[in-house]
Amino acid sequence: QVQLVESGGGLVQAGGSLRVSCAASTRTFSSHDMAWFRQGPGKERDFVAAITRKGGSTYYADSVKGRFTISRDNAKNTVYLKMNSLKPEDTAVYYCAAAQEYNSGTYYYAGTYHYWGQGTQVTVSS
Repeated sequence: QVQLVESGGGLVQAGGSLRVSCAASTRTFSSHDMAWFRQGPGKERDFVAAITRKGGSTYYADSVKGRFTISRDNAKNTVYLKMNSLKPEDTAVYYCAAAQEYNSGTYYYAGTYHYWGQGTQVTVSS
């Protein structure tokens, strides 16, 4: 069982930056592909970014490419999402997700991920 706890959300002005973190309670963190998804008001949950087990590959939604950076620290069992040049349309609840151990799937598909955090709110004011 993997428990994920997000933190670092908040209110930021457009053009600003924010970093959200996700701490995982598992000894097998380095065996899990990780991802961030987000769900805006009245919208479906959408893929944001993903990172492979050792951090060798990263993937991004077109809407955040060049502005957001996903990274991980396997020694700290933590995955991060650094968000720059934030826009009001980035306002959403951001969810951390983990795939099952040694189970890679389609990185942008929510069904690939077995474990989910409770989410952290990011609000970007114009």
